[in-house]
Amino acid sequence: MRIALLGGTGRIGGELLGLLPAAGYDVAVLARRPQSVPAATGMTVVEGDALDAAAVAAVIEGSDAVMSALGPRGAKSPSLLAEAAANTVAAMKEADVRRLIAVSAAGAFIEADPDSSALVRLVLPRIFARQFADTRRMEEVIRASDLDWTLVRPTRLVNRPATERYRTRSDFPPQRGMTISRADVARFMVDALDQHSWIGAAPVLAY
Repeated sequence: MRIALLGGTGRIGGELLGLLPAAGYDVAVLARRPQSVPAATGMTVVEGDALDAAAVAAVIEGSDAVMSALGPRGAKSPSLLAEAAANTVAAMKEADVRRLIAVSAAGAFIEADPDSSALVRLVLPRIFARQFADTRRMEEVIRASDLDWTLVRPTRLVNRPATERYRTRSDFPPQRGMTISRADVARFMVDALDQHSWIGAAPVLAY
């Protein structure tokens, strides 16, 4: 089974590059700098950018599922996630690929979370206004498709080894759930792929 991976040179993407081949998957990685992707058996690197529709189509062609570990780039590319999602959805439909697992962000939806504090709902969306707007638009693009999608919403990301002792809840963080490691996010994504689970859902991950 071949997985097309966007965002493979990021920190969650790097975790996925370790997990997917070990789980027996072939991986096609889209990378602006192919030399930044470590060589591994079953790994194919396609040079290009997620904002380039042709490059996205090239990495998805011949794949059985798609994973996106892309994160926002900030002011330089304020609509990266939404535009990449549009390219991904179009390429998947053209290639007849249905399974999509994409990283989102729990914070982008904090204002609607009835369990979050008033202070957090007030402050966080202001600090990350552009990034969260792009994340919400990305989810809208994916939700409007007829793909078998899963939108993984991590809480605050930290660099720690995987524990696999995280909690999940649809749409909003579990009670008092504040952080999750990038390694556990990647582990969850591979598990969701293996088990064909959380389709049409937005699971939030936290310890």
